[in-house]
Amino acid sequence: MMLGEEQTVAGYAAAGSGGEALVLPARPEPLRLDPKATAVIVVDMQNAYASKGGYLDLAGFDISGAAATIDRIATVVEAARAAGLPVIFFQNGWDKDYREAGGPGSPNFYKSNALKKMRKSPELAGTMLAKGTWDYDLVDALKPQPGDYVIPKPRYSAFFNTNLDTYLRARGIRNLVFTGIATNVCVESTLRDGFHLEYFCVALEDATHQAGPEFAQKAALYNIETFFGWVSTVADFCGTIGQQPPANP
Repeated sequence: MMLGEEQTVAGYAAAGSGGEALVLPARPEPLRLDPKATAVIVVDMQNAYASKGGYLDLAGFDISGAAATIDRIATVVEAARAAGLPVIFFQNGWDKDYREAGGPGSPNFYKSNALKKMRKSPELAGTMLAKGTWDYDLVDALKPQPGDYVIPKPRYSAFFNTNLDTYLRARGIRNLVFTGIATNVCVESTLRDGFHLEYFCVALEDATHQAGPEFAQKAALYNIETFFGWVSTVADFCGTIGQQPPANP
């Protein structure tokens, strides 16, 4: 049986939104994006993850692809603001004493590479992902602007122990466009939780970065595309959202 167009385009369009939903080219099928119900997510674009001398770099991870990712995210954010879409930044980290990170009774104590690195190199204690430090700050090229929203988060998923779900539902947002670091950790874990909370989530594959082996990036995108959401590109997102009339100043 041949499927009709209405059956082959996924996504959400708010009733009475006042305009036609846009259709984003994506895998495994196109995704309907109602601009009034869509937000752009920027995951953990902090010095810790994307800058020379940040925690990932000091811990021995390859961050060579981060600079190009920053540029592409900046393009996405600019297009989103121009179209009037909310832009939400996440910042991962903890208080300066690391109480929020958890002690030996928390799995985060054992799995966080930042915490492990500081235990191996005590001279770095207090410098990695601690609020108020350069490491915790968002990179200069992606500073939030008036109207953007910043959500601190203590674990990989930004839905855990934050007000993200409340913020989105209060604004009628059901479609989330993901950019950021790291694809198979904070991006994917937040996107998975979004799926379980009934959000339509799409990752822009060239605006996400995985500091590690290439197969980890590919595996994360495979999981997203196959099980939890959709995958698209910066060019397709910007081309699609560019059809939206410019936002009022």
